[in-house]
Amino acid sequence: MPEPLHIMSTLGVLGVMQQVVPAYEAAGHALRTEFDPTAAILKRIAAGARGDVAILTAEGIEALTASGVLQAGTRVDLARSYVGLAVRAGAPKPDISTPEAAIATLRAAKTIAYSRAGASGIFFAGLLERLGIADEINAKATVIPAGFTAERLVQGEVDLAVQQVSELMAVPGVDIVGKLPPALNTEAVFAGALFAGAAQAAAGAAFLAHLAGACTPALLRAKGLEPA
Repeated sequence: MPEPLHIMSTLGVLGVMQQVVPAYEAAGHALRTEFDPTAAILKRIAAGARGDVAILTAEGIEALTASGVLQAGTRVDLARSYVGLAVRAGAPKPDISTPEAAIATLRAAKTIAYSRAGASGIFFAGLLERLGIADEINAKATVIPAGFTAERLVQGEVDLAVQQVSELMAVPGVDIVGKLPPALNTEAVFAGALFAGAAQAAAGAAFLAHLAGACTPALLRAKGLEPA
């Protein structure tokens, strides 16, 4: 039997993959999927890790394609993602409907969690600097090295979690407040591509085509994403 198709995937599409992969495997396809933040995957690849398929931010895909790690011409865009906020299930949802309201909510929160390694956390840290409130917010922030910030909500460690909406939704026991206003947000495109010289290039291409077809607007929005 061939080796399982090795997929290295960003956490941003975990909810979609959890929906799509089991049925694909049940149809007779063997997969080995690893989930990490894009930055963590890029670090592993820089250290020599390889697979058959990479699902990352578009910027990550393009950088690896330019360096020859990924095969040119195999990029498949899957979804768009935005940064949002969440609270513990049942907690009051603060107002983030305008930039001013969102900034006031961040300043009023007792404790906030964001991720150091994720694209959303890197963006959020920069946003705080641009807004001039980095010192104030970081003084009460829990900055996790990787993983889901919403887990800190469930554990009662923080009152507000910041991350890609799709990643916030992957954690049971939280309520999504919503996306940050456009003026305070950023759009991430998640895409897949084949590793150059992948042992299972044909199987990888077939999986990416299947995944793209499964990424209907209804499924994407149910998982906190938008169509690509």
